[in-house]
Amino acid sequence: MPSDFTLQAGTMNGTTADRVARLDRVLAKSGVSKLLANANRTVKTAGCTRDPFGTAPPPALKWCLEADDSTSREWIPQAVTGVSDAADSEQYGAGDDKDIQLYASYDNWDPGRDSNNDGVGDCTPAELEAHDACNQKGVRVSFVQRRPDGTVKYRHVLLGWAYTNASDHISFDAVHSSEGSTISDEDMQNGLHAGGMVWYGHYLYVADTRNGIRVFDMEKIMDMDPDGDGKAGDEMGADTDGVQTTSDVEDKTKVGRHNNVWYSFGYRYVMPQVAAWKFKAAQSNPSRAYKCVSTGAPKASYLSLDRSMNPDRLIMGEYCRPASGYPSPGRIASFPVKELEKRSGEVTAEGWANYLPMTNGGAQGALAMGENLYVNQSAGHNAPGNLWRYKWSNGVLVSNGSPIKTATGAEDLYYERGAQRLWSVSEHYGPAVNAEALEAGTEAKCLGLVCERVLYAHSKAQLDAP
Repeated sequence: MPSDFTLQAGTMNGTTADRVARLDRVLAKSGVSKLLANANRTVKTAGCTRDPFGTAPPPALKWCLEADDSTSREWIPQAVTGVSDAADSEQYGAGDDKDIQLYASYDNWDPGRDSNNDGVGDCTPAELEAHDACNQKGVRVSFVQRRPDGTVKYRHVLLGWAYTNASDHISFDAVHSSEGSTISDEDMQNGLHAGGMVWYGHYLYVADTRNGIRVFDMEKIMDMDPDGDGKAGDEMGADTDGVQTTSDVEDKTKVGRHNNVWYSFGYRYVMPQVAAWKFKAAQSNPSRAYKCVSTGAPKASYLSLDRSMNPDRLIMGEYCRPASGYPSPGRIASFPVKELEKRSGEVTAEGWANYLPMTNGGAQGALAMGENLYVNQSAGHNAPGNLWRYKWSNGVLVSNGSPIKTATGAEDLYYERGAQRLWSVSEHYGPAVNAEALEAGTEAKCLGLVCERVLYAHSKAQLDAP
């Protein structure tokens, strides 16, 4: 029912806004333009040989990420969005920033995570100081832009959560990515998987699986290395104590303020959470499982934007694997996205909420365009995924042709309206080749069908093919 999808403003929204305002006074800022101008990584757009498609027909575009991003065991891509979502003109800010895609990744592998749920992480204090992978870095968003000269550059931005420490100093932490049970607003820095996101205006809406949606602000992106030299010692401002602070982007083992020095796990840019929307209904889906019930609060597994309707609407849906006692293949509903810009009250799903007509579930992303709905379905590590095509008929979703075979590990969906391309990203990587590599957390090697990740796009012609 639509009421199951009702969202209510987080009770900490006002406090979070106050904390971000304090960070804003202390730390240097960067707009999207500056961040993109300082992009430090390169996408390979031609001759991309990495192939998660196997026997599936190739997409219209396939972009290779740099090798460490393509094979990382730590950072797993999930969500996609872009400037076509952000603005009707498909240009952001003063109008110069265009041809931008964003993808989000969560920190999947770090022995510092509390994997045993005993309140204690799996790294010793000495390991936390020495081993970068021990740190729970949470989620990062990668800004990707095709430049006028045809090159494509990108840069990673860490997502952050502001808090006050024991000395009443303002600080920030990474948003932690391990999924658990429903959590309070005060602890909302835990549990983010980033299975979907939508960039709309200057806000970034990120799916929070068992809680709802978190909101981040493009206008509050913090620059931890304003002189751009990659060295420690840049001057920052003073908090309410009047003490001047500096930053250190060389030390990758710390985050937040420590002894009047700011750290960010080595990332130059950090984007803070400014608000949250939480499900009003009780969450009845089993914890740490892919199974879903048919009533109560859904999972916020993926998000997308539909600009073909008036008003613009945000689409939210569930990743589910039906099982005995848990029959749901996943539900999907929409919200008027402008309503999410307010910071109080409730936002109710519009007059429809549908079950996806996929008997075995597994939806990783869904995107609506008018009467059409496209759904990306993963088929595990060793087979291409399916891009399903549906239409609404009298309020019911019906098949609109056979599925398009797509990438192994197909994920979230984003539509670039001007170019008429449906974007996604593949999530899987080749397994490590030996126990020592597994223990050390080094890059995985390519084995079998799942070789390396890519950003990719299907053309409108491919979407419309019989």
